[in-house]
Formats: sequence, C-alpha cells, structure tokens
Amino acid sequence: MKKILILASVLVFAAACSAPPPNQPASDTNRNTNLAADTTTAAITEADATAKEKAIWETLKQKKYTAFADMLADDELEVASVGVFDKARSTEMVKQFEPSEVTFSDWKFLPIDKDGFIVAYTVDVKGKYQGKVIPPGPLSRCSSAWARRNGKWLAVFHQESLVKKSPPPPPPAKASASPAGAKPETAAPGPDPIANEKIVWDLFKSKNYEAFGALLAPEFLEVEPDGYYDKAGSVKGVSTFDASKSMLSDFKTSNIDANSSLVTYVVKDPGYAPKGERHSTIWVNRGGKWMGLFHHGGTPVEAPPPASTSPAK
Repeated sequence: MKKILILASVLVFAAACSAPPPNQPASDTNRNTNLAADTTTAAITEADATAKEKAIWETLKQKKYTAFADMLADDELEVASVGVFDKARSTEMVKQFEPSEVTFSDWKFLPIDKDGFIVAYTVDVKGKYQGKVIPPGPLSRCSSAWARRNGKWLAVFHQESLVKKSPPPPPPAKASASPAGAKPETAAPGPDPIANEKIVWDLFKSKNYEAFGALLAPEFLEVEPDGYYDKAGSVKGVSTFDASKSMLSDFKTSNIDANSSLVTYVVKDPGYAPKGERHSTIWVNRGGKWMGLFHHGGTPVEAPPPASTSPAK
C-alpha cells in the first residue's frame, strides 16, 4: 500500500496588539506605534519561519479546519502527486488527514524578500488517512512559500514528493556548440512566469546550460526527491538528462507579492517521466531583472485515491 500524505504548509498566525494604558505618556505611545510599524515591515527570521511551518501540523492534529482555511491565501496552490489544489480543495482534503506524530528534519530557509519566504524540509508522519493507518514508508520532502498580505503571514504554496535515492547519473550531455565569436540569443525573463519557464526548458533542449545558469539567482535552491541542490548543483544536474522530447502542460500561476511569482506545471517525457512529473518554480524581480530563485521538481503524477465513504471526524 502506497504511503499517501495530504500535506499543507499553513500556520495559525497570531498577533496581539494592545492599546497603551490611559495614563501612558504620548511620547511612549508614539514610540510603541513606530515599533509596531517596524515589526510589520521587518523580514521574518528563520526561527519564526520554521515555527510557522511546524505549528500548522499541531493545528491539523487538533482538527481546527476553519482556522486552517483562515491561514491560507485566497490564491493558495498546493501541489501533490494526485493534483494541484486551490484553497477550497486544500481545506477539504486535510479533513481526511489525521497526523498523530510528526518528525521534521533537514530544514532549509530561503527569504524571497521582506514580505515572503520559502522553507523546505523532510517530514516523517504517523497517523491516519481516510480512517486507515498510514503505513511506514519513504519520508516526504516538502516545500512551502509564505507571503505577508496586509500585515498577516499567509501560506501561498506547498509541494511534496517522496524521498528517494538518486539513480546512477548517465553520461553528461554535451553543451551545444556555437559559431566562433557568436553567442546564442536567449530571451530575457519577465513578469510572466509561464514564459520564463518555457525559456528555461528551451535552454535545456538546446543544451545551453551556461545560459540557464545565468537566469538563476546566486542563492537559488532546488528541491528534488533525492535532495537539495544549489545553483551550481542544479546546472550540473540538468546536464545529465536529455530534455529534447520533454513537453510542458497544465500551467497554473500565482503572484506571491509585487516582485515574485509562482508557476507550477506538468512535464512529460517518454524517457524519465512518461506519466508526468509536477514541477514548480518561484521567480523574483531583483533590480529590474527576473531570476529563478526556487524550484521543486520530481513529484510524480498519480491518480487521486478513491473518495472516503465515511465522513471525516
């Protein structure tokens, strides 16, 4: 029996604001107001970011589904092997998932900007799905993106894939040769994440890995079933497979904030992904230049499990 995890990265966001006592001096009131404003605009710390991700699991254990929905952005997307879910579907799906024990490891934290961040981690879950005990099996590699909307942190993206060992690497593909003195022209990425992703895959097909690397932010992070990759590791990794027959479809997008956007899609290839894999990328605008910041790939496309015949408890 395959281990099925319906994961969502959301957390109860709690903020308490209290008015000053009536006898508090006006200067202190202004100082506290300024401190509150600074807190609202400050970038989140790694400790706070990971705490948010952990806390949602506790919330799910308590079956607080209304609170769960309140912590999702209206344009939230959850990417799982069985589909890509919007906020309403994510909220409905977690009612069938009953985690009782959750163990986290292998955390990664990646700021997007002061109003967004990404966390990635590995999770081992004990509990039930659709009333049945989740059998022991591979761990899940998860990633989530959060955005601050009107002063409140909300989950905008989550993806999962089962942990597995990487297969022996094939011989590296040869980079495409260019005429002497000429450089292949590459379209510049822009605010359209779908167009940006097509540019990337066209570079894969032409084996122009140097140009691909130029599109990535220095702190780029990639999450795959077999581990994490930085910019150099990602460029090296894509040189080991032939993308000439890869086809992209089922695009969905979401804006994280004014300077970052998400695209998720399916890749089918007769060689390594005949049934399809789900991939997601976050693009960011850095000084007028759009760059790839984050990628989560390798989530296999699978048929949804049969609906539960018993109502969620």
